[in-house]
Amino acid sequence: MHNQNSIKEALEIAPNIFWVGMHLENDPFQCHPYLIKNGSESILIDPGSMLEFEEVVRKTASIVPLNSIKYIILHHQDPDLVAAVPEIEKLINRDDLLIVTHSRMSLLIKHYMVKSSYYEIDKNNLSLSTQSGLKLNFHTTPYCHSPGAFVTYEPKTKVLFSGDIFGGIEESWNFYADESYFESAKLFHQEYMPSKDIFNYALNKIQKLDIELIAPQHGSIIEKKYIPKLIEDMKNLDCGLYIEKKYNQELLDTIAQLREKEKTIKEQNILLAEQSKRAEIGEIMQNIAHQWRQPLAIINTSVAIMKEKNRQKLLLQDEIEEKLQKMEQKIIYLSQTIEDFMNYYKPQKEKSRFFVKNAIEKSLNIINILQNEEKVKIEYNVKPDIKLYASFNEFTQVLVTLFSNINDLIVIKNLKDVHILITLQKEGNATILSIADNCGGIAPNNLTKIFDPYFTTKHKSMGIGLGLHIAKTIIEQSMQGSLRAENIYDSSGTIVGAKFIIEIKDED
Repeated sequence: MHNQNSIKEALEIAPNIFWVGMHLENDPFQCHPYLIKNGSESILIDPGSMLEFEEVVRKTASIVPLNSIKYIILHHQDPDLVAAVPEIEKLINRDDLLIVTHSRMSLLIKHYMVKSSYYEIDKNNLSLSTQSGLKLNFHTTPYCHSPGAFVTYEPKTKVLFSGDIFGGIEESWNFYADESYFESAKLFHQEYMPSKDIFNYALNKIQKLDIELIAPQHGSIIEKKYIPKLIEDMKNLDCGLYIEKKYNQELLDTIAQLREKEKTIKEQNILLAEQSKRAEIGEIMQNIAHQWRQPLAIINTSVAIMKEKNRQKLLLQDEIEEKLQKMEQKIIYLSQTIEDFMNYYKPQKEKSRFFVKNAIEKSLNIINILQNEEKVKIEYNVKPDIKLYASFNEFTQVLVTLFSNINDLIVIKNLKDVHILITLQKEGNATILSIADNCGGIAPNNLTKIFDPYFTTKHKSMGIGLGLHIAKTIIEQSMQGSLRAENIYDSSGTIVGAKFIIEIKDED
């Protein structure tokens, strides 16, 4: 603890960092300038008003020649911090003297008749490096209490020059803070910080720093042992607008409403997921039945022929081997189909880098859209080497949904001469996959609704309207991409088909 005699001179609070202020008698609002000794590029921080001018100049000059100061840091624009700068400029008398501040504050500081040029931190990567190797990092703390407010961190000594933050109002002033300092800081912050949430934004930034010492512009210097608890106490402090009971109650009511809405959304999402899962199970059964129908019919026919020929004693050994081989192939196909569906419907979200072409082929195999090749022609304009970093199963699920919709339209409308064009290309850092058909398109009044949950134009036996909604959710939320639909028109302006477009940007 420093006594009144010891603070009559400059005090070194960290290696080459000095307090060069003064104690104002009977003034609870103590203001503190600091000096970083750095050869011909020394730095004066928050030099103060004319009340402290003579003492600040005397103490600074006892450490370094005044003309060795190249930078003056101003954490905000108030007179208790800036008013003496024009007179200090005259004493320093350097053409290359720079005022280090935020651009939002240089507009106001100039009204003190400051003559030096500005080094605006927000235009210089929030840092300052000197030729000697000294580096300062700046962290913006907007509206605490000025729009352009910031704090300065010296990473070598781990000293934080905090401006107004951590300042205190003290009737009985101590140079170093003790465990009761929060009570002094509490009064200051309740009056000068605009709101709890704005103040906490600044505190969260500061809390991430490794700090040995906090040197505020007001109050007492804070040693490391008191810093963590002080920050936590500050976070819980009601200040500024929060002191107003009406504002505070309105805010609490708003928070309660948001939490209730969040609860409702979660419940709706759970219900949606359950309904989606039931629809998915039905889709699995429908797709398996779709895949199995033809091979089972072939096996059944082969068995019937063999039984009849055997009854008539006409069954030859070569024919038995041929039929058994054909049935074995179909049984292997049935088994592989089950394996494909089990792998496809596993809730696997792990990301990997895969060829998009493989996902297209997999989804077409699941849907088996080529079973009637005389009805359907698929044209590929696909670059085979294009890859995505995403969940293969989720991406395949999206494609299955899109191809299933085309398949359903073919069945419902009994379409012939169906043409599907699949295009895959890169545009810049984006992968774009489009699936176009000539199945009649989407009614214009439905074009904006097709991705809504539960919207469907099909019979309820063919789905509950979740497929496209889930597909869009996967693309936009899991893959940060986009899925959209548009109609295709012929030369006469008639809708002839639809195109679904998936666009996903590469991850950095």
